Order: sequence, then structure tokens, then C-alpha cells
Amino acid sequence: MRIGFTGTRRGMDSHQKWEVAILVAENKPTEVHHGDCIGADTDFHEICMEHIPIVIHPSNLKTRAWNYAGVTMEHEPKPPIVRDHDIVDSVDMLIACPAQNYEILWSGTWATIRYARKVGKLVRIIYPGTQSGNGSGRSV
Repeated sequence: MRIGFTGTRRGMDSHQKWEVAILVAENKPTEVHHGDCIGADTDFHEICMEHIPIVIHPSNLKTRAWNYAGVTMEHEPKPPIVRDHDIVDSVDMLIACPAQNYEILWSGTWATIRYARKVGKLVRIIYPGTQSGNGSGRSV
């Protein structure tokens, strides 16, 4: 299984980090993909870097985190929306950690979730805090 990740530049809260670590452990991915941004991408990278090959899809230098540990492949930088679509198109499941407990229109994380749903990918949303989509911290 290949897992992609999208999340806020604010980073994940402790609840999100815990749930992401559980999802990664349960699904045993052969590789993970993320956008190498500051915040949640870096949190995800740190969860995965010691045990799972990481593929980076960067967008720009302004918000790039430059995570290298565990990286097996790095793509050329692309505009954010193109990069986000590349991540979704490269994986079997998307884990998303938005900053809010509700969908908003002007959010790269939510745009990536909408695209993943549109193309029929499995999507797991981990909301901040203890609220979740189905009581377990995971929702489709």
C-alpha cells in the first residue's frame, strides 16, 4: 500500500499525530508521499522516516521544509495544486489532517481531499482535537 499525506502548515496536534501513527502502523505502507511543507508534512515525515521509504513532491521554496532523512525519491517542484494531484495520483490512500473540524473552500488540504474523493481514492481524515468523523479519529 502507498499512502499520501496532506495537512496544514500549522502542523498536527498531538491527537492527529497519534492517529496518523496508528494508521501508518496498521496499513504498513511500502512507501509514503508528501509535499515537504513546513508543519504537518514535516510531522508526517518524522513519523515515517525511520521505517518507510518517503517520496517528496515539493511545491515551492517559501514553505518548503527540506526534509531529507528517509527520502528515497524527490520530484521536481511544481505549483501546489499540481503537486497535490500528483501525490493523490501516486497513492492508494490519502491521510488528511486539516486545521479545522469542517470543510472550507480556500484550503489546499481540503482541495486535496476533494480531489482524492473525486478520483475514488480511499481518504482518512483526522480532525484536530478529539472530534472525529466516526468516533474513532478516522473518517472516510
